[in-house]
Amino acid sequence: MGKIAWTVNIGADTFTTAGSGEASRLASLAVSGKGMVAVRGTVKDGRLAATDFTADVMRGEEKSDMTMTLERGTAIAIKAEKLAPGDDRVPLTAEHWSGILDPLSAWLIPADQDDDLTAGVCNRTLPIFDGERRYDLKLSFRRMDKVKTDQGYTGPVVVCAVSFQPSAGHRAGSGLVKFLAHGRDIELWLAPVGGPRVLAPIRLALANLLGNLIVQANKFQSEVPSSERSRAPLTQPPSKLLLQCHKLRRNDARFLRAAALRA
Repeated sequence: MGKIAWTVNIGADTFTTAGSGEASRLASLAVSGKGMVAVRGTVKDGRLAATDFTADVMRGEEKSDMTMTLERGTAIAIKAEKLAPGDDRVPLTAEHWSGILDPLSAWLIPADQDDDLTAGVCNRTLPIFDGERRYDLKLSFRRMDKVKTDQGYTGPVVVCAVSFQPSAGHRAGSGLVKFLAHGRDIELWLAPVGGPRVLAPIRLALANLLGNLIVQANKFQSEVPSSERSRAPLTQPPSKLLLQCHKLRRNDARFLRAAALRA
């Protein structure tokens, strides 16, 4: 199965976020091994901008560390072990380092100006670069829904359809890339974070012929000073989000773990 813990702290000028669990790339849908990722950055005009991304991953007995420094949406320095060689690996260029989001804070979606939960929050493309691979997650509105967690948030959510489109750094023959890219029915459920006007994932579902892969939060709690409530801008005093989830079909996890080895 799988288990993920994710915390987010957003202040007046800076933010930090960290995730850990049984997924090697928590934001890439791969579920092989154990790992942690962390991001820190700045807050300006209601927008989060990452400045430092780190990843520490264990796959079996293999350990992989990576750090990436960002400036205004561009990776300016990367320190990481080289990817496994392969004739079918799609090469990265300098262009792939620019106009990007890191694979963790990318999931913190800014709310619309007039309302936190609108169809408009889904109308965007997330250009993600994890220091090794560049891909797009194209979101589109699917429906409004409701969700209930064991602890914390219960209420409305906006559901986005997600299309995975690889760009570079991956192996063209990767089973995982083919699995995600070929018309999979992927849904991302977004819930509002109290205080800052940001939405965060509360459920991720991926359908395939073997069944459904579902990552569902069982704890989604936001801590905000009493004077700063749901419509407060990001420039307000700090808020904290704690998200824990564990719900993953075993058959799908086995397939993705094998496919990730050639990603």
